[in-house]
Amino acid sequence: MFGGELQLLAAFLIDLLLGDPRKLPHPVNGIALFALRVETFLRDRMPSAEKLAGIFAVALVVGGTIAFSYTILQISFLIHAWLGAAMSIAMLYFSFATQDLARHGHAVLSALEKDKLQLARKKVGMIVGRDVGSLTEEEVAQATVESVAENTVDGATAPFFYALLFGPVGAMAYKAVNTLDSLFGYKNERYLKFGWASAKLDDFANYLPARLTVPFVALAAFIVRLDAIAVFRSAFRTARLHASPNAGYSEAAFAGALGVRLGGPRSYGGIRQMLPYLGVTDNGCTVRTVAQAVRLMILSAFLFLVFGLLARLVIQGTLMWI
Repeated sequence: MFGGELQLLAAFLIDLLLGDPRKLPHPVNGIALFALRVETFLRDRMPSAEKLAGIFAVALVVGGTIAFSYTILQISFLIHAWLGAAMSIAMLYFSFATQDLARHGHAVLSALEKDKLQLARKKVGMIVGRDVGSLTEEEVAQATVESVAENTVDGATAPFFYALLFGPVGAMAYKAVNTLDSLFGYKNERYLKFGWASAKLDDFANYLPARLTVPFVALAAFIVRLDAIAVFRSAFRTARLHASPNAGYSEAAFAGALGVRLGGPRSYGGIRQMLPYLGVTDNGCTVRTVAQAVRLMILSAFLFLVFGLLARLVIQGTLMWI
């Protein structure tokens, strides 16, 4: 009864200790490589039906990831139960990115603390898509907080959600969906049609996890003595202003907890844009805000997983008595 729960907890702890392996092949890289080859194959054969080709790409990549993950697990368990358990933990571990996200946040934080603004710009440029060359210290801090907040869902709570529901195969399927969106979910000439299905599926997959993340950000904020009530006020008032149907919830929640304002002006490829503001104050981000955001992300993720595990155990125990 407790096997799956222990595997999830073990994978989370390994991720916190080790983060993404730097010298080992990562399954997400394999998924990305497969997706790019599928894109080339389908574009060659369906040049005039980009949207349909994109739908086929989603089916092939997500379906292939599910089939491959399931097969590997079954073979592992046939060889030995311990090997199957180890492979399950490995798949879950590769699906989580809590420590990697924290590392990126701390890299920017370290540069800011040493007054190395140029280095901080370089580090934040590794996790955001906006132009970073002329960012001020406050703007670097804000960009980091926004990235940590948004990726709390993609890197932690959403893979936890699907792992809790469908085990390691579910977590890997989510990573395939997320990877497809990262590769093809752009609204440019090349991917507007081909990437439509990838973007829509990612929106669908993140819909519940993004909203469920909000109360856990509030609980984490309460524990570390930040503004838990403002989490709900900010999410309720401003989350839907975000261009993404999901990213606004975690960003607005973090803005409320940290007492800052996110969103606003930024540049992409030299083009100045004005994004809606998120939050319920006008305070800017500081170096201290970055440190608080990283702690808030880790604690929110931990609480999400723990409560999810408890809920699953309660449901399993109830079903046994029915």
